[in-house]
Amino acid sequence: MCGIAGIIRANTSPSDLSSIASRMAAAMTHRGPDSFGVWSSNNLPIALSHRRLSILDLSPLGHQPMQSRHSGSVIAFNGEIYNFQQIRKELETRGKEFKGHSDTEVLLAAIDVYGFEKAIELAKGMFAITYFDESSGILKLARDRIGEKPLYYGVVNGSFTFASELKSIYAEYPPSDHLTINKQALNSFLRYGYISAPQTIFNEIHKLPPGEVLTLNIGRWLASNDDVQNHVSTSPFWRLQEVSQQICRYTEENANEALEDLDTLLNNIIQEQSVADVPLGSFLSGGIDSSLVSAYLQAQSSTQIDTFTIGFDEKEFNEAEHAKQVSKHIGSSHNEYYLSVKEARETIPKITEINDEPFANASQLPTYLVSKFAKTKLTVCLSGDGGDELFCGYNRYIEGRRFNQLANKIPLPLRRGVRSAVNHAPPQLIDRLYTMINQIKGKKGGANLAVKIKKAAEALNIEDPSALYQFLCSYHQQPSTLLKGTDDLTQPDLNAFNKDYLSAAMAWDQAWYLPGDNLFKSDRASMAVSLEMRVPLLDKELIEFSWRVSNSLKYKDGQSKWLLRQLLYKKVPREIIERPKMGFTVPISQWIRTDLKEWSQSLLSERFIQDQQIFENRNVQSILEKHLSGTADHGNRLWALLMFQSWYQKYYKNTPF
Repeated sequence: MCGIAGIIRANTSPSDLSSIASRMAAAMTHRGPDSFGVWSSNNLPIALSHRRLSILDLSPLGHQPMQSRHSGSVIAFNGEIYNFQQIRKELETRGKEFKGHSDTEVLLAAIDVYGFEKAIELAKGMFAITYFDESSGILKLARDRIGEKPLYYGVVNGSFTFASELKSIYAEYPPSDHLTINKQALNSFLRYGYISAPQTIFNEIHKLPPGEVLTLNIGRWLASNDDVQNHVSTSPFWRLQEVSQQICRYTEENANEALEDLDTLLNNIIQEQSVADVPLGSFLSGGIDSSLVSAYLQAQSSTQIDTFTIGFDEKEFNEAEHAKQVSKHIGSSHNEYYLSVKEARETIPKITEINDEPFANASQLPTYLVSKFAKTKLTVCLSGDGGDELFCGYNRYIEGRRFNQLANKIPLPLRRGVRSAVNHAPPQLIDRLYTMINQIKGKKGGANLAVKIKKAAEALNIEDPSALYQFLCSYHQQPSTLLKGTDDLTQPDLNAFNKDYLSAAMAWDQAWYLPGDNLFKSDRASMAVSLEMRVPLLDKELIEFSWRVSNSLKYKDGQSKWLLRQLLYKKVPREIIERPKMGFTVPISQWIRTDLKEWSQSLLSERFIQDQQIFENRNVQSILEKHLSGTADHGNRLWALLMFQSWYQKYYKNTPF
């Protein structure tokens, strides 16, 4: 796990280009604190740099950028190729010899033998790759299939630049001097809480979409004396849309076969992703996915693995107790860390810094802190991310389909009446009543219940299934009411919601939510503390397997992730697992009204907003006032605004559109 960067600038010496690439790499030392490397061409104006977090082959033989002994090409690679040993064996039968045992050396040799695109198709893993062929003058960039690893690129002042993080580009091109804010990307951010590829917060910079290769012929560009952007092309090497259209292989009729095949597949994947020359463990929240990954990992280990969880003093948000029960049963060495409001507040500036572009998922706070906690013992940690998106785990899948069905059955006046009644009920009153009822019954209350009830009432009034799903995924429904001069946009659908709501929702999440939100969060939070996070449930083969499974085996007998549950029941007692889904969230609405109130009011002050000339001040103040008074719960909406304001203050202050 590492960080990569590069610069192509005409009429610039190799030494100057090396200096620029070195500064870019220095800006993300956290991604690779173990070593640094830079390479520049003597023939073309390009330099590559690399920061290394040593995981495999800790010797200098794994150093990057790495040059081929045969072709003269060079590679800088961030990530892991989990099937590199299999690829290596195949290459050895072709006469290839290796000096070390890193996956980078194997990947470079595979490119020499098969060509870039074929080698990338063979590779299973998480990766962002830059590869330069000196003989042809062609640069290639590639990003893994589902977007686990980030890769930014752009043309600034006539130069082509790329990096694992925006802050590397900031090192050479300070935003206030060189970059302009992308209004439509900001609109999308306020709606969804993240910015999807290929957009970024800047007009000049893009994200390479998952599963794509970028090609730039540097020699041809220089000879043409043309804009470099005209010579950049992208093409997919893996298409989620095609994968999601596979013929169903597993149904209720052969459920046992599906379970056997999934068990074998998970065992193989965990075994592949457990290969490391450094200490390795797993995150354990107590939910289905992390419990499954931890249980398989422990079953394959001859010693106790370390598992890590984070807890909250607010009981309705706390899953640490459940994680402890799972750990005790699977036999792991469990580590707990409780997050206080004070520490959360002190961590917020750090979160803004590590993201380096606006990002609004508040669970990044605990993700960052549990990563920091795990780093005290480990260098690699396995995560349970991805199970929800692949096996129908989110409540919004089932509830969304149900709302859509009801919207077509319940008369519109009645639906409007329900919405009006719910909207007039103070959210704090709903939460208190629900908590009281559950206390009488001897049960725990649910987190953010008032928000969910109000959202459900709104959802009943949306008849179009695609619009309904995107509503359920949104922070702000109409960000244009907050922004000056923008139109509201929606993300395109991969599958038709009116034909198969569940499949369309999972495809939408895998295309947009996973790479834009969950995986962005995981990468930034873990790499900020030099911890490699691996995601076994997003292995290429498991993604493809999931699309061959009927939805009747993903949601069955009123249970989401039915297949995963059946496997987990064989390792952990059902009574430990069966409980309401909470999610890895934080009580952000409460904090904005209390401990974070002063900070929130400062960032959303009339003076700050007027100086920016970005937002409609009156509408922003209305949202803030209603939330602070308790007449509405706008916690998520405010958090999106606050995360943008915090980012703007750090990276872009006093710079207008």
